[in-house]
Amino acid sequence: MNAAISANLVYSPGLDNVIAGETAVSSIEDGLRYRGYAVGDLVERCCFEEVAYLLLHGELPTQTQLRDMRTRLSAARGLPDSLARLLRSLPRETPGMDVARTAMSVFAHYDPDVGDNSQAANQRKAERLIAQMPVAIAEFHRGSHRLPSVAAREDLGHAANFLYMLRGTAPTPAEAKAIDTSLILYAEHEYNASTFTCRVITSTESDLHSAMVGGIGALKGRLHGGANEMVLDMLQAAGNADQAEAWLLAILARKEKVMGFGHRVYKAGDVRAGILKPITQSIANAAGFDAWGKTAAVIEEVMAREKNLHPNVDWPAARLYHALGIDRSLYTPMFVMARIAGWTAHVIEQSTSNRLIRPRGKYIGSGNRTI
Repeated sequence: MNAAISANLVYSPGLDNVIAGETAVSSIEDGLRYRGYAVGDLVERCCFEEVAYLLLHGELPTQTQLRDMRTRLSAARGLPDSLARLLRSLPRETPGMDVARTAMSVFAHYDPDVGDNSQAANQRKAERLIAQMPVAIAEFHRGSHRLPSVAAREDLGHAANFLYMLRGTAPTPAEAKAIDTSLILYAEHEYNASTFTCRVITSTESDLHSAMVGGIGALKGRLHGGANEMVLDMLQAAGNADQAEAWLLAILARKEKVMGFGHRVYKAGDVRAGILKPITQSIANAAGFDAWGKTAAVIEEVMAREKNLHPNVDWPAARLYHALGIDRSLYTPMFVMARIAGWTAHVIEQSTSNRLIRPRGKYIGSGNRTI
């Protein structure tokens, strides 16, 4: 790199503390806020559909706007016949995130607005994808277990419908609220790796579905969305509460990464984990399965004492989904279900005031050479 140029550039590995753009979608400086609203208030007073509307349209919906959005979501809860057949023909062991990635690409072929990148068209596409992805995930799951399809019900909300399509029985209000809460908490999180991927793709003037495929690819990694699946593996390996401390100390001695703890941004703890923890415990108690709660408590104490690290949202989410009887392979696809709202909000924002995202690289190879 030319010395004169390099003197004016700043190198930060992993882009730590680098401001890569402006956004009005969310902030994490004063706790997590969506469009200015604290996420805790949104969980307490709103459902996921309202939060998705807020992210996509900038304001919380009126009752009429919410009713109309629910009508649009209901109308979109279906799959093209060709996609339904494809999902049921995939190998049973196909990773859930690969299923989500494939479904997203196929959705593009059937979307009437696929070639229109206007804000209004992107908002319509976003709402359809929010409705469609849970159907695809449930369809693959049931097909891979040789179970018949379960059509969505018009009388159930977004979260309740997912559990109904997945399990074939309507969830309890507490179960539906727990999933609704997790979807709200996973819906958006500023310039994380997958969101930044979506914005980079959008900055080239590519289309919304392509950006979503890129986001899914980024979220698949275990250092991002895949962490929630790894949490379950850790809890199983740790054993009961009496064994957990010794197991964890051995893990730390080997300098292995403990999934579900720490965050690139939150150093004093993830507010989302604090919100979800009591809900997770309540659902686990209702299911008659609280052993992992005791194990988790020991691990949390030791991690705080030994490493000054605190749980992130993946830590309670994995236990919640397990207590609800949801297969481990669906944990990260459920993250996709929620984050589509945030990703598409960022695609819309990037498209509205676009500049091609093209950073520089620090060259560390050989000096000038001749043949």
